[in-house]
Amino acid sequence: MDLRLNNKSKLPSRHVTEGPDRAPHRSYLYAMGLTKEQIHQPLVGVASCWNEAAPCNISLMRQAQAVKKGVAAANGTPREFCTITVTDGIAMGHAGMRASLPSREVIADSVELTMRGHAYDALVGLAGCDKSLPGMMMAMVRLNVPSIFIYGGSILPGSFRGKPVTVQDLFEAVGKVAVGDMTLDDLDELEQVACPSAGACGAQFTANTMATVSEAIGLALPYSAGAPAPYEIRDRFCMTAGEKVMELLAKNIRPRDIVTRKSLENAAAAVAASGGSTNAALHLPAIAHECGIAFDLFDVAEIFRRTPYIADLKPGGRYVAKDMFEVGGIPLLIKTLLDHGFIHGDCMTVTGRTIAENMEKVAWNPDQDVVRAANTPLTPTGGVVGLRGNLAPEGAIVKVAGMPPEKQVFTGPARVFDGEEACFEAVQNRTYHPGEVLVIRYEGPKGGPGMREMLSTTAALYGQGMGDKVALITDGRFSGATRGFCVGHVGPEAAIGGPIGLLKDGDVITLDAIKGTLDVALSDEEFAERRKAWTPRTNSATSGYLWKYMQTVGPAVSGAVTHPGGAQEIQTYADI
Repeated sequence: MDLRLNNKSKLPSRHVTEGPDRAPHRSYLYAMGLTKEQIHQPLVGVASCWNEAAPCNISLMRQAQAVKKGVAAANGTPREFCTITVTDGIAMGHAGMRASLPSREVIADSVELTMRGHAYDALVGLAGCDKSLPGMMMAMVRLNVPSIFIYGGSILPGSFRGKPVTVQDLFEAVGKVAVGDMTLDDLDELEQVACPSAGACGAQFTANTMATVSEAIGLALPYSAGAPAPYEIRDRFCMTAGEKVMELLAKNIRPRDIVTRKSLENAAAAVAASGGSTNAALHLPAIAHECGIAFDLFDVAEIFRRTPYIADLKPGGRYVAKDMFEVGGIPLLIKTLLDHGFIHGDCMTVTGRTIAENMEKVAWNPDQDVVRAANTPLTPTGGVVGLRGNLAPEGAIVKVAGMPPEKQVFTGPARVFDGEEACFEAVQNRTYHPGEVLVIRYEGPKGGPGMREMLSTTAALYGQGMGDKVALITDGRFSGATRGFCVGHVGPEAAIGGPIGLLKDGDVITLDAIKGTLDVALSDEEFAERRKAWTPRTNSATSGYLWKYMQTVGPAVSGAVTHPGGAQEIQTYADI
């Protein structure tokens, strides 16, 4: 099935390529070497987040060339463009992390603007880093032109003195150095071998979590999100995606036919089953928002609560993405969830078939222990849990994958820090005490601004051997690499007068991931008195993009989004 009929009467690119009055526009296309036939074929945007900032994105430009070959082979005309990424591994632990979450919106916005401005008819989007995956998927459902998502693939594990390692080991090594358990020479050796190839962080951190989402939600081809970046099979997936997007265009299968309430539930189930990143509870509501679907942190948490944890992946487990790919990939996870009633099988996907149809020929692999069958899980409930209570009326989120039940309840006095740097300094200087609940506030979407991740602090705690002896809560975020009792997304945030902003040192906080509660031993009356004395705190974002972001960003409970979303649309781009 192809679109060589040159009938663009319903395609956006007709506004650029068709009719006598578009001769000036066509002259620009001829200037780039296109033929008349290519100009009158559908124009397909091939968007990548390629840059030289980090290994996550370095292979995307090469993979984009394979996509373009696939588009051309199916009688489309590919038009490649790049957008930004902010890579968390580089931004972590300093002010640069404030740029990370806002970059998700810039990615979605810039892809939208490029597609709108040049009137492209379909989209293949390649992304490799934590925020670029949801940002690209948000653009797809916002534009609603036929689209396929491609993950750039994960990094290969490193090897340090005979043991496999990831970048998480380096963050934890910083804590080991601080307490004398590792020498600077050992650290120097580890940092040179931990990341041996192109690709995103190899464990079930945010990038691989959202890659798992891309298949489960139906926007990526089966198996494509599991193959590591250096594997040559990635080019075959990319070529196929280029061909398949032309088939979606011919059939008029659009992202909002694929991303539905049911498929969002499938995505949340895949996150829980894989012990994925808490950041999915921020990104899934944001993707839903683009479609006009109400699906907030509590909806995500409800799916997490009833989904078994079955994939033994780092940081809570033993394996990395490469290992899961080699025993059956993400379809192995989805297949067992489907077989045992945890996935909706009737959801459409970019193959043009449903999830159930895609899974028909997927056989269970009994000769592996990376993924358990859904009826014999590692734990009966998901690896990520939603919390709510008088300290988090708008919810919070914690990753419990790999934590025994007795470690999932914690009560202790608060130790309050305004901003991550103050807490990290206390951890490095070991001026905190076992049994405390460390509170990092004014790091929410508005308060940061930018809702920073706290991996440097949490990993240092683990490196000091204190990861299970203190708890940590924040209105900011935690990295997918974080482990231990670390609660993020506490809302409302401190910057708008949320309860976390009213805490004082010594307030007794109880976290209960089994019951799903987060409370402080304060009466409503005491909260009311403290609120009278509370004054808003200023921050340094008085100009530039972070100021602009701070003006429009909403709460974490609904995805920290910055515009009204699909529910307020009069017309989608695809229908111009």
